[in-house]
Amino acid sequence: MIGLAGAVRRVVALGAHCDDIAIGAGATLFALCDATPGIRVDALVLSGGGTEREAEEHAALAAFCPGADLALTVLKIPDGRLPAHWDEAKNALETLRAGTDPDLVLAPRVDDAHQDHRGLAQLVPTAFRDHLVLGYEIVKWDGDLAPPNAYQPLTAELAEKKVELLQRHYPSQRHRPWYDREVFLGLARIRGIECQARYAEAFHVTKLILDLKG
Repeated sequence: MIGLAGAVRRVVALGAHCDDIAIGAGATLFALCDATPGIRVDALVLSGGGTEREAEEHAALAAFCPGADLALTVLKIPDGRLPAHWDEAKNALETLRAGTDPDLVLAPRVDDAHQDHRGLAQLVPTAFRDHLVLGYEIVKWDGDLAPPNAYQPLTAELAEKKVELLQRHYPSQRHRPWYDREVFLGLARIRGIECQARYAEAFHVTKLILDLKG
């Protein structure tokens, strides 16, 4: 097991839609912020600006990042139309990168079947070229889940906390058939089995640079 928590003081969290970050990496964010008071979290969401979803996202990320120095920007790119707004998304990432040098980037995984998730993931390395990027997974009807190669083990308490916060802060999503406790805990239980824990969030790492001298 390789531990990174002690070295993480600045995090960038990226989502194509409001709730993506919380679904894919909410428990990991909570654990990082809870363990590192004052940690800086810069979050960028590409769609939902000016709607009820933006208000949900502000409240949710505040809850998922306890004690953090949190800055959230929510853009107004139409849902499902990221390819047509490529320049706006790329400019937003480059503007964010100009203002921060994170220890960790949380973003969608590069082979996600949703075009908005996948498009954002493809943009990430163009702005964050020398950073550890953990690509989170989001369950969906496409059936696109793939074997991950990085895990954040979760206690049962933290897994339940994630589900409780998701249900509390995103009421606009409760009508969706996949948005329920069984789905979130079921996937976390499977990922936990894969890393010999009760629960876990899983990630995809496309490039990892080691420094083993010390």
